[in-house]
Amino acid sequence: MTNYDISQLQIITLNTGYAEHNADWNWHNVRSPFARLYYVTEGEAWVEIKNRCIHLIPNHLYMIPPFTKHNNICHGHFCHFYIHVYENPGEFSFLEDLQYPNEILGENHDGQLFRRLTILNPSMRLPASDPASYDNHGMLLRNIAQNKQRNFWNIVESRGILFILLSRFLKQAKEKQAVKNERISQTISFIRTHITERINLDSLAGMACMSKDHFIRVFHRETGETPNAYIIRLKMERAELLLITTDMPIKSISDALGYEEVSYFNRLFKDKIGKTPLNYRMGKQIQ
Repeated sequence: MTNYDISQLQIITLNTGYAEHNADWNWHNVRSPFARLYYVTEGEAWVEIKNRCIHLIPNHLYMIPPFTKHNNICHGHFCHFYIHVYENPGEFSFLEDLQYPNEILGENHDGQLFRRLTILNPSMRLPASDPASYDNHGMLLRNIAQNKQRNFWNIVESRGILFILLSRFLKQAKEKQAVKNERISQTISFIRTHITERINLDSLAGMACMSKDHFIRVFHRETGETPNAYIIRLKMERAELLLITTDMPIKSISDALGYEEVSYFNRLFKDKIGKTPLNYRMGKQIQ
């Protein structure tokens, strides 16, 4: 894997805590713009992603990447530490652009690291395990505000612990998109750094020194998506993050993503995400 500049790793903790369950950790169609990390201490549960079922057992670490629809399943006793994190988007996203293992064996003291993080940040504990109770605009804004109010020493220690735990997954991570064509790779980098602007396919094709039709074919071959689909997906994912982590009006988010008509942005968001921007901000789960 590429050696990235650690200064680009802008990971922010939203929630952390310890939860005990007895057949009551059952939530369906959960999908959030933040990643979930778990460390199981007792019992068992399952996380279902598409057609795969991940068995959560003690002394293992688990990661559910952002924007991943999944189901939580629990039939009995189950205890675990949890951390919810999101990333300030940039040219490269460590959470979204890397393929992580969903499960790894815990190393010595990992459980103590999770415990220490929860002790340092008691205000970040979830009030309830139902995603609808915390995966919403109001709750996340409060958590972000509390995050910023911590003492500097607390921020340093907390971030150090988080980086250690993330390193367990980074050790086995791989780039999601093995783009071999250098010109396509350059256009992808341009798209990511200019995702809040209107992006013209003719300009992208010109940047790649290709005709528009040829550019679309090569881009699709390299990424599995057309340029337009790729741009829209990144814009909608950025919209999800802005909707629940900022107070920006929906019209301002639409403008910030390069859409002049908010009605078009609303239709596009609902088509891709399954809910209107307003319902998404209110925390109504995708069905």
